[in-house]
Amino acid sequence: MTATKPPALRRGDRVAVVAPASPFVREALDRGVAELQRLGYEAVYDDTVFAREDGYLAGAAEVRAAAFMRYWQDPSVRAVIAVRGGYGSVQLLPRLDAAAVARHPKLFVGYSDNTSILTWLTGTCGLPALHGPMLDGRLAKGPAGYDERSFVELLEGRGRGLALAPAGVQVLRAGEAAGPLHGGTITQLASSLGTPYAFDPPAGSVLFLEDVNERPYRIDRMLTQLQLSGVLDRAAALVFGEMRDCREPVGDDRVTVSQVIDRAIRAFPGPVLYGFPSGQTTGPCWTLPFGVRVRVRTSPQPALVVEESPCE
Repeated sequence: MTATKPPALRRGDRVAVVAPASPFVREALDRGVAELQRLGYEAVYDDTVFAREDGYLAGAAEVRAAAFMRYWQDPSVRAVIAVRGGYGSVQLLPRLDAAAVARHPKLFVGYSDNTSILTWLTGTCGLPALHGPMLDGRLAKGPAGYDERSFVELLEGRGRGLALAPAGVQVLRAGEAAGPLHGGTITQLASSLGTPYAFDPPAGSVLFLEDVNERPYRIDRMLTQLQLSGVLDRAAALVFGEMRDCREPVGDDRVTVSQVIDRAIRAFPGPVLYGFPSGQTTGPCWTLPFGVRVRVRTSPQPALVVEESPCE
């Protein structure tokens, strides 16, 4: 798939803040907005971002979808970023206009529950998107919450040739492979299967897979589902996130998430990395460009090399 490239951001450009999933505390929004302003962007939002529904949703699905579409079609807005994940972004998909979104290409930034929107943009709309820091828990912490270089360079069209090589990434299977990067939170990817919005990356993709607070047997179940659906078999390379807190209860060490992943990749022929810090990370969250070509290399240092900028 050839992605339609949105315009790169420049300092002073407007970035719309939306809440596609769960609610948040006001302080997180304010601090995240302040960080966007420190980086040189103008953050904009409206009162619907503070809406609440059923205690765990940031407003009714119609309200969240309308805000997303309103800012997406606003020519003065150059990118859209989520406040946080949680739950609820999948509810927006039937209410979003794919044709209108494709006519107004721009970058969306999010992760976790917002995997639903990321995969819809890259799959249905043919647009690149950024698996990167949101406001709550990331930008709200300032530079300690995210990797500033990968975030800014990918937003501003300087991503081509960028080697993303954070410390601590492990090589589970050596090799080198290239392809369009797709993926996100495993829970969201697996739950999409069997729906009109099923995760269906093209053959030869590099898959980024991450999750948080899931017991190893649940990760096993979801990886098996992705394997049986053919998603894993079509991939050229696999890159796993940190899999933060994906473990059994304290004192139970019968199985680890590493063992589950080792078993899942037993017959996989391509390179496999583990521990890439994007999404649900213990330290700063690195930004990844979904929908464009990257190269996985395992030596001399494991890295993802961006071969195609997500914007221009």
